[in-house]
Amino acid sequence: MDYRTSHLDQLESEAIYVIREVAAQFERPVLLFSGGKDSITMAWLARKAFYPARIPFPLMHIDTGHNFDETIDFRDDFIKKIDARLIVALVQDSIDQGRVQEEKGPNPMRNALQTTTLLDALEAHKFDAALGGARRDEEKARAKERFFSHRDEFGQWEPKNQRPELWDLYNGHKHAGEHFRVFPLSNFTEMDIWMYLKRENVPLPSLYFSHKREMVNRNGVLLAVGPHNKVLDHEKSEEMVIRFRTIGDIPCTGAVASTADSIDKVIEEVAATRLTERGGRADDKRSETAMEDRKKEGYF
Repeated sequence: MDYRTSHLDQLESEAIYVIREVAAQFERPVLLFSGGKDSITMAWLARKAFYPARIPFPLMHIDTGHNFDETIDFRDDFIKKIDARLIVALVQDSIDQGRVQEEKGPNPMRNALQTTTLLDALEAHKFDAALGGARRDEEKARAKERFFSHRDEFGQWEPKNQRPELWDLYNGHKHAGEHFRVFPLSNFTEMDIWMYLKRENVPLPSLYFSHKREMVNRNGVLLAVGPHNKVLDHEKSEEMVIRFRTIGDIPCTGAVASTADSIDKVIEEVAATRLTERGGRADDKRSETAMEDRKKEGYF
């Protein structure tokens, strides 16, 4: 009998252990679900963690209203497939209530506005832990995260005040009004995610695979043209063969020119690329500390 454990088995076991710790330590956890590959992986792991029972906590999507149609269609189909409960919190509601203000300009981004909608939803549903799909290899601010990331009563993150996690012991103690963000995929890499999705034969949005789409090159980022991202007077769009490495708010989600139309070809492409996964995200290019600043305010 072969007792060796593969690298993916170890990552899966670690993530399932963290997810079960959340269910054991917190009264009202929630899994943040965007319809992207990382949150899909996390939901799949949560399903395996408690199978044959249902996932014992809901999934929640912070919907900017600027999502790709393919993302929303996939979200609804996937939720049915794994028999999960879904809560949708709308950024548009936050705008209508005067909680946030839409950015000015021809193509306003709503990515940063999600923070207020998220914090309001966590408070409204009294969630005390929110599982997120962030990975340490994605971005330097995310590399600072623990598995259990403490947030204060204002939902803010202070990297210097995070707790040690020696011997895989996770301290979920909190005061009233505080909560935790939990990142079961912390030690996965982008390649690990793709290899795991292939092994498990997990369904994925078509956006991740090569297809034709009208695009515009804006400051070096390939952006999809549509009702939420119009071509400016000095720009020219063209039909291109592309795919997306990340999925988010349309005005800030960059694509890559690619002919990778299968998961095997995507894996080959990821292995060869020198561009970071979030290198095409327009929201991360606003400043050197864009992600860390947003995380300190309560972002995912």
